[in-house]
Amino acid sequence: MNKIQKGTKLYNVGVSYKKADVETRSAFSLSKQKQIELLKDAKLKGINGIMVVSTCNRTEITGFAQHPFELISLLCEHSNGTVEDFVKFSNIHKSSEAIQHLFKTGTGLESQILGDYEIVGQLRQAYQMAQKYGTINTYLQRLMNNVLQASKEVKNNTKLSSGTTSVAYAATQYIVENVSNYNSKRVLVYGLGEIGKNACKNLIEYTENNNIHLINRTHSRALEFADVYKNVAINTFENLDVEIEDADILIVSTGAELPTITAKNINKDKRLLILDLSMPENVGKEVKTFENITLINVDELSKITDKTLARRQAEIPKAQEIINKHKQDFGAWLDHRKFTPAVTALKESLQSIQEDEINFHQKKIDGFNLEHAEQITSRIIQKITTQFVKHLKDENTSVDQSIEIVSKIFNTETPTNG
Repeated sequence: MNKIQKGTKLYNVGVSYKKADVETRSAFSLSKQKQIELLKDAKLKGINGIMVVSTCNRTEITGFAQHPFELISLLCEHSNGTVEDFVKFSNIHKSSEAIQHLFKTGTGLESQILGDYEIVGQLRQAYQMAQKYGTINTYLQRLMNNVLQASKEVKNNTKLSSGTTSVAYAATQYIVENVSNYNSKRVLVYGLGEIGKNACKNLIEYTENNNIHLINRTHSRALEFADVYKNVAINTFENLDVEIEDADILIVSTGAELPTITAKNINKDKRLLILDLSMPENVGKEVKTFENITLINVDELSKITDKTLARRQAEIPKAQEIINKHKQDFGAWLDHRKFTPAVTALKESLQSIQEDEINFHQKKIDGFNLEHAEQITSRIIQKITTQFVKHLKDENTSVDQSIEIVSKIFNTETPTNG
């Protein structure tokens, strides 16, 4: 792997949900093909060590450059974003800040929903793509390995990603916690927007219910969904009232401005749980007065997500402790990497002196014991290099200055990071 170019620093530049709205993030987003083209372009321009991640919440480049504008210009060249917009909505992290940002991103601390681990898979894919196209150097490889190790440990040893953080999943959790024999109940999902899709997916993933039905005003969208999720039954909008009559649980997630489910759609004598995931509410308030109907709206489901976020926030110190441990490991590797070439050069210089002195005394001294001389001088060399390593590891030591002095004394080449 290539060495880091002299004078370059690690930067992380990009736009995210923190400052940029959906429209701006869309302008800077990069398709997989665009990401590949950016990496290839960076390689041609001599940028050594770079990776790029692009999701609905962020597009970020992590790489080495003399100045962050080298990376910013790459992003603007390969996306529809402008430098002017980047200046308004960007995040720029340098050196230790960039390292911390990657660790926080990879452990879910920077996710739009605290503890969301979807970004971990996306980061891993970005790393693998950069490896494939030869834009990962030793530094980034080691850093990403540490980030992914920290991510795994946070997920396994904390509750940062536990519980419910979306209304769609809160609906599933409500059913599991409040409906007896929920796997045998007939569930009707009405409305196939983003929340409706997620509600269906969560029911499929987190329950064993094989009696899930779906109705959407645009029937073709329901059919497309059923092509992927074969165990969901589809019916047409005209049969909505019939499906509601047969259902035990109704999940409403339509995007209408006025209620789409009213008293006329409901048999008030039938026991029915209705979860209204719509905003504004799409189930008429009069339905709640029916004795056999239980109506749960977004506000009530949000209480579940609020409790989850509070629990997750309490886990942040544990996550940060894990991050600090892996950052220290990475820092130790950096230090070792920095002075190992100098120690090797010192050892080689001492061994050269050893060889010259042994050859000199072998000629001058009768009965010279070569084996004993090599053993004694080798031990002296080992002790000198060990002391030098201890000196470099001391927190009060200026590593650069020490290496420079040794380089001058023994006429060795000052090492560079690579």
